[in-house]
Amino acid sequence: MIDLRRVRYFVALAEELHFGRAATRLGMSQPPLSQQLQALEQDLGARLLHRNKRQVSLTEAGQLFLPEARALLAQAERAASIAARAARGELGTLRVGFTESAVLTGALPNLLSRFRERHPAVAVQLIEETSQEQIQAMLDGRSDVGFMRLPASGAFPPELDAYPLLSDPLVAVLPRQHRLADDSDALGVAALAQEPFVFFAPGAGTGVYSQVLSLCRAAGYAPRVAQEAREVVTIAGLVAARLGVSILPASVRRLDVAGVVIRALREPEAASKLWLASRRDGASATGTAFRRLATAPQPASL
Repeated sequence: MIDLRRVRYFVALAEELHFGRAATRLGMSQPPLSQQLQALEQDLGARLLHRNKRQVSLTEAGQLFLPEARALLAQAERAASIAARAARGELGTLRVGFTESAVLTGALPNLLSRFRERHPAVAVQLIEETSQEQIQAMLDGRSDVGFMRLPASGAFPPELDAYPLLSDPLVAVLPRQHRLADDSDALGVAALAQEPFVFFAPGAGTGVYSQVLSLCRAAGYAPRVAQEAREVVTIAGLVAARLGVSILPASVRRLDVAGVVIRALREPEAASKLWLASRRDGASATGTAFRRLATAPQPASL
């Protein structure tokens, strides 16, 4: 195997054609430089230099080796640069899990845009999944970071770190023709006790499900779910079709679904946090870079 340090010494001497100048350029004395070049010739099995007391010149083998030596050093520098950039999360692939509501809040598009500006060489792979599916993907090493609500269990596994990005108020979603649709005041959850609900299935893997159940129980009832759906946009559409009412994160407003009215809820605890989660140990370099960007304090607007 060729010693790259010796190759670098050879290139310096080949360009200077003077041991003294080459040694000064390399920050070393002449005897070790001469010894290293002799060792390189032994490694290659070829004489590279003609030496005498007055001058140094390249042999034919040395002349042919010089451009290859320069290319070898350039490739080594490039490889080292790639490794360093990859370790900083500037190269590679970032696998991002997200729920539909993460897009609606604007948090995901905003952070992805900032990340792409800073790390344009990183390929971003987006995977839409429920919160529970995202957690499993990170535990299995199939995903680097995830935008999610609190999982149905009410807590994140100890293997994950979770950072709260924002708090999204929960709101009542009503058909436009509903008897409560015309009032602009905040609505109490108890007012929906007799209404059929359009909502997530119990196994949907979203923490919003358990939050809404808790709100309803605190108001003295269990919601009667008349129709189940997996996605926020589907639930809103079914509410517009007058199949029932729902309680969803306020980011549903961004869907601008015709035929629905959205009212704020009176209960102060009616809110759902959006979290950014990643593995606590063994996080990828790109995932670490993304999390660092997401959790860094933002400069105050002027």
